Amino acid sequence: MSPPEWTIGPVNLVDALIAIGVAAGIFALLVFAQRVLLNRWGKFAEGTANSLDDDLVAVLRRTQWWFPLAVGLYLGTLHLDLPAQGDRFVRSLTVLAMLLQAGLWSSTFLACRLERYQQKRLETDPGSAMTLSAAGFLGRIALWSFILLLALDNLGINVTALIAGLGVGGIAVALAVQNILGDLFASLSILLDKPFAVGDFLNIDDLRGKVEHVGLKTTRLRSLSGEQLVFSNSDLLQSRIHNYGRMYERRVVFEIGVTYQTPRTKLEIIPTIMREAIEASEGTRFDRSHFKAYGNFSLNFETVYFVLSPDYNHYMDIQQAVNLRIHQRFEEEGIEFAYPTQTLFLATPDA
Repeated sequence: MSPPEWTIGPVNLVDALIAIGVAAGIFALLVFAQRVLLNRWGKFAEGTANSLDDDLVAVLRRTQWWFPLAVGLYLGTLHLDLPAQGDRFVRSLTVLAMLLQAGLWSSTFLACRLERYQQKRLETDPGSAMTLSAAGFLGRIALWSFILLLALDNLGINVTALIAGLGVGGIAVALAVQNILGDLFASLSILLDKPFAVGDFLNIDDLRGKVEHVGLKTTRLRSLSGEQLVFSNSDLLQSRIHNYGRMYERRVVFEIGVTYQTPRTKLEIIPTIMREAIEASEGTRFDRSHFKAYGNFSLNFETVYFVLSPDYNHYMDIQQAVNLRIHQRFEEEGIEFAYPTQTLFLATPDA
């Protein structure tokens, strides 16, 4: 007489225990292999100058525990005589786990490569670094959208009909969130056209600040007084933007006035004094200096020169040195600076 067979539904109990053992063994083997590979590959990557192996180590670290578990369960149930519905469930579950894990690996690798390339370009071209950031965001959206479609197709959903339905629904959603989409497309325009980049100093209407972040909806600036300025991307592109970060040199125009009692011979040498005071500072280019106009209480001279650097502090250092030299020369020549004055003529009745 043969011993009775113990079953769990349509599955033999012994076969089920064997399947569980195989699944547990494969799971343990895959987890152990991952740890060993991470340990050895990580040490190898630390000793090389190539960044690709570091990125592959980061990709391997993104392996989730449920991925080897799903693989173990699938391999463990191969010899079981499961019903069609159960077999289809196990296969679908395994495919979903593989798709999700592949998405995590691909997203991690893409993020690592873009981050390294972005750090290199940030030093030479901040605008292109911002474009790479947007490209990485769009690339991840495309990647996960593709994985989602594959997962839905694996579950037996008609993807073609779904895409058509999403197209119609997308039009309705676009009409409902057109302001948000306007800011989104404005952000893409900023990133592609590059009117400014992170680190540029902008003057927008009567507000000034240094660009800290360009987001999908807003751009944030840090003002000189310390507060953060937040602009909608669409509003920002409709404004008149003065980008001081793209300056190559700074044009300086200033005026001084001398008294009306200054002799003509002294007036004639003032442009020369201006030239000498400016050319004495390195990093400058003199343009012109002229007796411009007769003012209400002064004879006005206008001087123009260029500072061969966009740095504002450097410009102020040069302007200070120029002012001090002008003051020194005026003292030596006996030329008096004008200031607001009035002359009163008094007459007696018998005069």
